[in-house]
Amino acid sequence: MVLLAPDGRDGSGGAPGPEALARTAVVAGVPASLPDLAALITDREEHVRDHPKDAESWAVLGSAYVEQGRRLADAGAYPRAERALRTSLRTRRSAQALEGLAVLANARRDYRAARGWAEAALEKESRRWTAYGPLIEACTGLNDHKAAQRALDRLLELRSGPAVQARAAALYRDQGRREDAAAALSDAAAAARTPAERAAWLERGGQLAWERGDREPALRHFEEALRTDPDQRAAQAGQGRALAALGRATEALSAYRAALAKQPVPEYALELGELYESLGLGQAARVQYDLLRERVRTAAAGGVDEELTLGLFEADHGDPAEAVRRLRTEWKRQPGIAVADALGWALHRAGSDEEALTFAVRATDREHGGGVRSALYAFHRGMIERDLGLSGPARRHLQEALRINPYFSPLQAPVARRALGTLGEPPAEPLPEMSGDTEGAEEPEGSEEPEESLGSAESAESLGSAESEESEVPDGAERR
Repeated sequence: MVLLAPDGRDGSGGAPGPEALARTAVVAGVPASLPDLAALITDREEHVRDHPKDAESWAVLGSAYVEQGRRLADAGAYPRAERALRTSLRTRRSAQALEGLAVLANARRDYRAARGWAEAALEKESRRWTAYGPLIEACTGLNDHKAAQRALDRLLELRSGPAVQARAAALYRDQGRREDAAAALSDAAAAARTPAERAAWLERGGQLAWERGDREPALRHFEEALRTDPDQRAAQAGQGRALAALGRATEALSAYRAALAKQPVPEYALELGELYESLGLGQAARVQYDLLRERVRTAAAGGVDEELTLGLFEADHGDPAEAVRRLRTEWKRQPGIAVADALGWALHRAGSDEEALTFAVRATDREHGGGVRSALYAFHRGMIERDLGLSGPARRHLQEALRINPYFSPLQAPVARRALGTLGEPPAEPLPEMSGDTEGAEEPEGSEEPEESLGSAESAESLGSAESEESEVPDGAERR
């Protein structure tokens, strides 16, 4: 066991060891490296065996389990994390343990529980800045964007630094403020204190670049993240997306497979399966789809909600009616924008286009919180509108999808292009009726040349008034 000084250094006064680095990270709510996390977990496990009433160590251990589970996509770590955090609470009801349970609930995509735990932590310690991160994430997942903004405003009052900048960037992205989000993430990466933290912010910057169709900048971000932290598997999956969009399919497949081997996230399996399918490799795609179902079952055993990914998969590659059933339940639990989009698409695939459009509008309409500029959401709405015979809106939203990111999906982007080709160009607007030839017409009696020429708005108004008066002359009356 390593005894830590208050500044995080070991007892010899030297540089912080791996346990200290990981502890600082998990307490501050920032990413930690996998080797450092493993060292911290071993250290705290040994400590609580000897000191079972140490509430703080139980809370740190629980938070470390959550971070390890997230980094490895290991849902089995979450029950261990919950036991450790609840043990901490039973020993002493601390804001640290309450916040840890909020982070755990977000990792499981249980946003209602996460919000409750985060609010309880802030009730315990109103100035606990680290509790605002999970609160913002939970409010966003529940589509309560006003509450998320209030929480961010309070966080910015309390604290600055890379972790806060990264949290602000996530909310800016959800509001459609992509330039602000990119700037905040760039600042966060530049100011990060550890390689694991810097790699995480670089990966998010790459994701932002990818979402706006910037393939080469996205790839550079992902590659730099991997050089900084080779265990940054989200960056490796992002590398697969960017390489596929650049037409480098063999490299893309290798990147996806490497990411899945170390972090078997169901979403990555879906993306890899669709890439295989776009290349005409149906059998390889089915292997990935089977893996997706298996990973969803494993995640559910650890309390993780993967209904959103499973619903999208069933809508496009399985049973759309089953997708609707699952996503309706998910919508009742946590009505976020991503769920609205997925449910709308599932309803469309199941043939219920009228209801589908109401959810697609929610996902893309700022009035309902749909500020995210997502090519996929715009594509879904455009296809629903096309099948409803709404050619104008369909054309507009399909064009928007391809303008946001022409490479948003190896399967769906070509569908969007074909659908636009079928819709064709909008019909030409008819010209307004022309008035008769007035050359040589006499000026009405009493008219005078104005002292100054009218401005364009005044001219248009006076012209409209004159035409109106002329049209009101009765038949047979003399015109002057």
